[in-house]
Amino acid sequence: MPDTLKSVKLEVKNLKKDFDRKTILRDLNFSLANRDSLSITGKNGSGKSTLIKILSNIFMQTSGSVNITVDDTQIERPNYYRYIGLISPYLNLYDEFSGLENLRFTAKLRGLDEDCITSTIKRVGLWERRNDLVKIYSSGMKQRLKLAFALMHDPEILLLDEPTSNLDAEGVQLVDKVAEEYKLSRILIIATNDEHERSLCKSELNLDGMIKNKKS
Repeated sequence: MPDTLKSVKLEVKNLKKDFDRKTILRDLNFSLANRDSLSITGKNGSGKSTLIKILSNIFMQTSGSVNITVDDTQIERPNYYRYIGLISPYLNLYDEFSGLENLRFTAKLRGLDEDCITSTIKRVGLWERRNDLVKIYSSGMKQRLKLAFALMHDPEILLLDEPTSNLDAEGVQLVDKVAEEYKLSRILIIATNDEHERSLCKSELNLDGMIKNKKS
């Protein structure tokens, strides 16, 4: 992945999220720019996945703001998908389509060409299984396909929610390589309690105490 020439900034200000009269996130503030990486940690129910969903515009916050700026231009929220790549356990795949057909469907919506699809499916190690139906994919293969979805449009911000879940050692190495590439020029965020995944990021946000620490 070549270094991006774009200047990217993600700002979260006074963010709050309520569900059924219960506050999940409160007074959350942080800012990330090119070459920043952040792990989001916390016990189950602390709001890790909720925060990822808010950042990717799947959920709306109750109050506060999330802003993405690219080359000093503020991006409208409906266009966040152009700049964000997301891996998460709650993303659904089309089981009756092949892996290749899944990618082609999304690529068409994004206006991407066939070369982009080919290079990405090779990158995640699914080229030999590209024509198999997703319903016969193993859980690890499905996770690799989700990684392909996240990387296919070469996004400026990569959001990973438990990215090495169900992956074998080779798959974990693939995620590690992608993470290291993103830290060179873009923004990487990982929601996790896994020690290895946490180690991929330079900073950590613990939602249990809403504390952001810079790792040594």
